[in-house]
Amino acid sequence: MASFSMLRRTLPTALMAALVLGTFTPTLSTAQAQALPAGWLAIAGPDDAPTVRAQPRLPVQFVSDDGATVRITDASRVFAGGDDVIDIMEALGLASLVHAAPTNSVTAAGRAATHHFLFNRTTGAEGILSLNGTLFVGNSLRRHAKLSETLRGTGLPAVVIDDVQPLPAKVRKVAAVFGLQAQGETLATKLQKQLDEAAAIGKALPRKPRVLHVSATGGGGRPTVGGRDTAAAQMIRLAGGINVGDDAQAADYTALSNEGVVVAAPDIVLITRSDLEAFGGEAGLWRNYPTLKQTPAGQANRIWVMPDEQLKIVGTHAGIGAIAMAKAFSDFVKR
Repeated sequence: MASFSMLRRTLPTALMAALVLGTFTPTLSTAQAQALPAGWLAIAGPDDAPTVRAQPRLPVQFVSDDGATVRITDASRVFAGGDDVIDIMEALGLASLVHAAPTNSVTAAGRAATHHFLFNRTTGAEGILSLNGTLFVGNSLRRHAKLSETLRGTGLPAVVIDDVQPLPAKVRKVAAVFGLQAQGETLATKLQKQLDEAAAIGKALPRKPRVLHVSATGGGGRPTVGGRDTAAAQMIRLAGGINVGDDAQAADYTALSNEGVVVAAPDIVLITRSDLEAFGGEAGLWRNYPTLKQTPAGQANRIWVMPDEQLKIVGTHAGIGAIAMAKAFSDFVKR
């Protein structure tokens, strides 16, 4: 089987004033409606990610990825530390339980959450506690393990489901947080079949295309490329490509010099719809990566644009996104 590996801390009053909690609502409508430049390709799987609808069955005892055993009795107001957690909650029919989400959420439930703020390794417990949630579900041991420990010390149930693990395992764990083990198993099985299909296409490629994933948002607003543990990198490898960002020796999104872009020599550039909008369209992409036109991808104007949820989230849309990517790779290398 194919595996699919992947608030600034401050005083509460300042936190509330600076972040204007509850008023930030990201929108993707412009990017979704935007016509692509001539020669660029839209790569996307059908909008039919698997779902199973259920209601939480609590209480449960859950073993967090940081080793803590946590008793969960109320999931009515969930702090979700990442879009992958939110995406899986949506697929389980639990979208209405998302109380707070990251500021850069691209999931529907994340954008619709009551509160938005940064969930990173400097997130302060005070800000989270001030929002009267009932459960924290983090998605990164690097960013959320210490925070979860602090929150548990105050009495708020907090768990971490690390994003760098096979997708089916992550789905099972998110479902288990809400007492929905059977539903999680059903969903995970469907997703595994999609991942296996994408991997089979990728393994049959006569050669591996070199792929550069660029982002305007992955590095906190700086132009970056996707490192080895990003969702996009995991998808690229699964679909049979080479993620050239792996050579940057970074796990997450990282800056790449103009010379580094040329040396990377990508055959294909991958970008999401929202990142394309954030760059300001085609002109913004070339402006932020001025040497990109010197690469095989730039010279051929080979820019592929994918939906955010199919490229940047290791969630329930990842399978259909990986299949679409693998088929596109196959078409490219066979030309």
